[in-house]
Amino acid sequence: MRHLKAGKKLGRNTSHRRALLRNLVTSLILDERIQTTEPKAKAMRPHVEKMITLGKRGDVAARRLAASYLMTRAAVDKLFDTVAPRMGDRNGGYLRIIRTGWRKGDGAEKAFVELIGSEKAIAEKQHKRAEARAKRREEAKKAMEEAEAQAAPEASPEPESKGESKGDKE
Repeated sequence: MRHLKAGKKLGRNTSHRRALLRNLVTSLILDERIQTTEPKAKAMRPHVEKMITLGKRGDVAARRLAASYLMTRAAVDKLFDTVAPRMGDRNGGYLRIIRTGWRKGDGAEKAFVELIGSEKAIAEKQHKRAEARAKRREEAKKAMEEAEAQAAPEASPEPESKGESKGDKE
């Protein structure tokens, strides 16, 4: 019997579920906002809370425990340097799960999972992406104009006069 056994199985075996949750937690710490299904978001919540609590402890043992769970060194560094200090005196509740509707293919309920207090970082990322898109759009427009300018002289050679042909000239 499974009495008092915590956590959802998510339709996966143990190793697959563990890898999935580790990847989700690592991605959330690096990106500060991810989109996933609602059951996965709810399943990853306790793992993220534990990682942030380790980050708030800040000692070497906590760093090693976090490094054994998180997938990249960059995630560990970001957790201890930026994410955990931002949480300050907060005792839990580090995540926000925002439901966004249903997936078109299979009807699964999607949700955004974001860290509390990451609104500024997310807005900054969106601003950078918008600037990059505008720059790419300008470069593409400039390249098209140059291509059109080069194609125009090649496509239309100087027309001969209407009344004369090469045989008529003597």
